[in-house]
Amino acid sequence: MSARMKLTLSYALVVVLAGAALLTAVGLFLLRYVPDVQIPQMLPGEFIPNRSDLLRAFAPVAVKVMLLLVVCGFVGGWILAGRMLAPLARIGDAATLAAQGSLSHRIALPGPRDEFRDLADVFDSMLEQLEAHVAEQQRFAANASHELRTPLAISQALLEVARSDPGRDVDALIDRLQEVNTRAIDLTEALLLLSRADGRAFVREVVDLSLSSEEAVETLAPLADRRRVSLDVGGDAARTLGSPALLQQLVTNLVHNAIVHNLAEGGTVTVRTYARPEAIALVVENTGAVLPPHLVAILAEPFQRGASRTRGDDHAGIGLGLAIAQRITEAHDGSLHLTPRVGGGLNVTVWLPHPYPGPLV
Repeated sequence: MSARMKLTLSYALVVVLAGAALLTAVGLFLLRYVPDVQIPQMLPGEFIPNRSDLLRAFAPVAVKVMLLLVVCGFVGGWILAGRMLAPLARIGDAATLAAQGSLSHRIALPGPRDEFRDLADVFDSMLEQLEAHVAEQQRFAANASHELRTPLAISQALLEVARSDPGRDVDALIDRLQEVNTRAIDLTEALLLLSRADGRAFVREVVDLSLSSEEAVETLAPLADRRRVSLDVGGDAARTLGSPALLQQLVTNLVHNAIVHNLAEGGTVTVRTYARPEAIALVVENTGAVLPPHLVAILAEPFQRGASRTRGDDHAGIGLGLAIAQRITEAHDGSLHLTPRVGGGLNVTVWLPHPYPGPLV
C-alpha cells in the first residue's frame, strides 16, 4: 500500500470516527430525555413522537450521513495526501535524476519554509556539493592523466631517438631517462599521498608543528643554499592531533614551495608557529614575484603553477605541493589560507585545532 493510500485511509477513518462519535452523542445524550411511552394527544389528529419514533426516523438519516462522511473523507483525504506528498515526489524525481548521473538538477521547492522546504533545500545543497566534487575529481583525473602521460611520452621519444642514432651517448640517455622516471615516481607518490589525505586513512597522534618545521628546514637547507635563499624558523610549541607523516609532509611541501618559488638571489623564507587559545597556526612566508589575487586564489588547486614556475627546473615540482598541503589540512579539520605578500611573494597560513579541548597548559 502506498503512502498516499495510507494517509487517505487515515484521514477517512478520522472523519468517520468523528462523525460516528457525533451521531452517538446525539443518540445517547439527547434522545434519552425523550420518554419511550405513548404520549396522550392534546388535540385531535395531533402526533407526538416518543423515543422509538425518533430513533426510527434518525437511523436512516444517520446511515446516509455516515456514507457521505466515508466518501468525503476518502476523496478529501486522497486530495490532501497528494498535496502533502507532492514535495516528496519532487525530491524523489531529483534523486532519480541524480542516480542517473544528472547532478545539475535542483528541486527549488517554492512556498513557505516548513519541514519539506528544509528537506528540499538540504537536498539541493547536497547536490551542489556533489556536483562540485565530481567536477573537481574529473578535472583532477584529466590533469593527472596529462601529467603522467608527459614523462612516458618523453621516455618513449628518448628511446626512439636512441634506437635510430647509432652514435648515441648511452650515459646521457640513462641520466635523462632516470630524471624522467624520477619525475613520474614523484608524481605517482604525490597522487597516492593526496588520495590518502582525502580518505583520512591515518592514525592520529599528538604532533608538535614547531619540531616538524625545524626538521623540514633542516632537510631542505641544501636546496635553499643552492638557490641562495635564507631560512628563518621559530615560534611557539604548536601541538595538534593528526598523522605525523602527513603533517611533516604538509610542512615540507610549504617550505619547499617557498624556497623554489622565490627570488633568483637573496630571497628569504620565514617559518613561524603560533599557539592561540582557539587553535594553532603555521605561517610560511617567502619573498618572490608579485602575485595577482586571482592567481593566488587557485594556487592550491591540483596542477596549478604560478607565473614563476617552469618545467625546466629540476626542483619546480609537479603542481601538487599546495594541493597536497590543503588536502592534508582539511583532513585534519583545519584550514589553509593563501594571501599575496606585500612587496612580492606568498603568505601561507595553516590553522589546526588543539589536540585536546580546553585552555592551553
